[in-house]
Amino acid sequence: MSTSLTTCEWKKVFYEKMEVAKPADSWELIIDPSLKPNELAPGWKQYLEQHASGRFHCSWCWHTWQSAHVVILFHMYLDRAQRVGSVRMRVFKQLCHQCGTARLDESSMLEENIESLVDNLITSLREQCYEEDGGQYRIHVASRPDVGPHRSEFCEACQEGIVHWKPSEKLLEEEATTYTLSGASKPSAQEGSGYNFFSLRWCLIWASLCLLIVYLQFFRGSTFL
Repeated sequence: MSTSLTTCEWKKVFYEKMEVAKPADSWELIIDPSLKPNELAPGWKQYLEQHASGRFHCSWCWHTWQSAHVVILFHMYLDRAQRVGSVRMRVFKQLCHQCGTARLDESSMLEENIESLVDNLITSLREQCYEEDGGQYRIHVASRPDVGPHRSEFCEACQEGIVHWKPSEKLLEEEATTYTLSGASKPSAQEGSGYNFFSLRWCLIWASLCLLIVYLQFFRGSTFL
């Protein structure tokens, strides 16, 4: 059974992975609920995780719910001279759908999700702070089905102007794009498949047949002579 991760466990996973990725540098992870998107101090970089899966718990009515719309904001800074880096992190909250309380409760990441979330953070960190090829981002689809449309009025990230999507919508969008592109290429393939009798291929065939007929006629005429 999966367990929720606390702030200390977030840091533990991050430090362990950074020790492998960048053992010569010292990094710290700070939880900052006041972090704002696109408001960066000089030298700082931003990474926005838009498709995290998490569980929310309302402390007022004790209602809990799963969401595939959890948004996490990261601001990153690396002091190359001192070989010291800092990551500030904010997990956006959601209002309770049941009691409609104005309190925005914290979410907890599930244990099976944290590995991919930290991997995505390190990928962005290596690209933006170290100017390296960070690798491939991992799109994590929630292990439990996400029912119903996303209700932006309950989402703190939406209230702050962050437009985000859920993984199932993104995957369907990519599949539709792939299907459209492959479908658009089919007519051109059919044009050269031999069914168009006015294509270059068929013109060459007709020309060859005409030359063969002329040659045979000439050969038969010379034989009778």
